[in-house]
Amino acid sequence: MPASRTELLSWQFELTWSLLELHLDELEPADFGWEPARHHWTMRPGPEQTWVPDWSDGEPSPIPVPTLGWVTWHLGWWWSVTLDHVNGRTPREREEIGWPGPGQPTIDWLRGLRDEWTAALARLTDADLDAPAPFPWPDDPEKTVAHMLAWVNAELMKNTAELGQLRLLRAAA
Repeated sequence: MPASRTELLSWQFELTWSLLELHLDELEPADFGWEPARHHWTMRPGPEQTWVPDWSDGEPSPIPVPTLGWVTWHLGWWWSVTLDHVNGRTPREREEIGWPGPGQPTIDWLRGLRDEWTAALARLTDADLDAPAPFPWPDDPEKTVAHMLAWVNAELMKNTAELGQLRLLRAAA
């Protein structure tokens, strides 16, 4: 029997997640702050034991090379905001998404987001997928929740590839 669109998107998500797990299992706390290039973006200590990501509202030129810490924050940021939308919560601003810090706290955070995401996917029907996407295209009536789920899978795959490449480069250095 053919899979529903929700089942297909869930399968694609799980495939991508399994690739991310290969890298998460190998990360050490020191990996998160490793600077792969002189011109990079990272997570910096902020007030009251918080972390602040390097950020620009415009596309910088040249584009900074992110650290593992920055990529994990970025992944957690867009995924948290997407979950806010999927779960009917008021979406948080970028500055409201806290990064737990290097090592196991961030790995646990990402795994928690995965659990919340899979629970949200399990509630969605194919009819839900046809509703207008609230994010990341709030003003495009042609983009649906199905597009949003496909975007999550693509963004997760991109971030997984970035994390994997950074982890391999760090190990080789």
